[in-house]
Amino acid sequence: MRITRISTHVIGTPWRNLTYVQVHTDEGITGVGETRMLGHTDALLGYLREAEANHIVGSDPFAIEDLVRRMKYGDYGRAGEIVMSGIACVETACWDIKGKALGVPVWQLLGGNVTDRVKAYANGWYTTERTHEAYHGAARAVVERGYRALKIDPFGTGHLELSHRDTLYAVALIEAVRDAIGPDTELMLEMHGRFSPSTAVRLAREMAPFRPAWLEEPVPPENLKALAKVAEKVDLPIATGERIHDRIEFRELLESQAADILQPDVGHLGGILETRKLAAAAETHYMLLAPHNVGGPVLTAASLQVGFCTPNFKILEHFNDFADAGIKKVVKGAPEVVDGYFALSDAPGLGVELDTDAAAEFPQQRARFDLWAEGWEKRAPAGRPA
Repeated sequence: MRITRISTHVIGTPWRNLTYVQVHTDEGITGVGETRMLGHTDALLGYLREAEANHIVGSDPFAIEDLVRRMKYGDYGRAGEIVMSGIACVETACWDIKGKALGVPVWQLLGGNVTDRVKAYANGWYTTERTHEAYHGAARAVVERGYRALKIDPFGTGHLELSHRDTLYAVALIEAVRDAIGPDTELMLEMHGRFSPSTAVRLAREMAPFRPAWLEEPVPPENLKALAKVAEKVDLPIATGERIHDRIEFRELLESQAADILQPDVGHLGGILETRKLAAAAETHYMLLAPHNVGGPVLTAASLQVGFCTPNFKILEHFNDFADAGIKKVVKGAPEVVDGYFALSDAPGLGVELDTDAAAEFPQQRARFDLWAEGWEKRAPAGRPA
């Protein structure tokens, strides 16, 4: 079997474009992969056009390690977010092809399942007015939908520091959310890399009474010593990793022991096997895996293939029941959350099929997501309030 071509489809929403890549073969089996780029979608498409000619066409889709190696190192330049995201789409599609050809799910090819369900946590649910009442109602709706975990960034446009007034407001928002979801639902606290170490530590202590399940990206991701400073001073688990795009670049984070939960994005890290390799390395440091997953149903399905076969897999993020839920119809067999969990699927490959006709209903947009703009949480155009 050989790869004959690739095709790309961009699914547009006001705040994000999702790129789907189909890999076609001479035996008629087609696989699909997905990533979500912020502000770099056209750059990704340009890279894929060159990679198609230079590396992809004529390759054996079963020889996934070889194809990834050539795409990553064959152009000599250091691979960054765009290249690793392009690799992820193609790599994921090749696993899909391999699973379909052999009649087994991808998780079976990665060593078999260690669980028959993966817990989900909701994100994208607080696209409401930023009030205690609105957040209380939205959080209650998440729990009523069956979720047993959710995540929130209550810090507005905070950057490096947060005023006393804004701190009190953020605390009150979290108090309302905790009241709505009860004591048993996990509450993940997102900081989006906003703060200085001292501010992050202060806010963690303010939030401690509401028992956050983790503190996510408390400081900007470039400085691991700053992250270690936070980890030394708070009692909450630290989660980070969505903006690291190469498995090798996690080495320093692993060695520092500054994080308890790693959050690689399967669509940015180079794909399914790269993420599984990282999970194995994390396991030797007693760290858990909770992939960043702000994409659509194909990326969710790919992340689940890792989840079902990974002993230290904690939980999977899920947007698609809340923000832009309509995009689930671009695939057939989209994974669904039932009673807070994704159930194990025996469907071959990823278990999903891209519906290109449905995809055409969501043309690429001038999508932009600005975390420093008022109203960003509404996921409206350019971060502006709807």
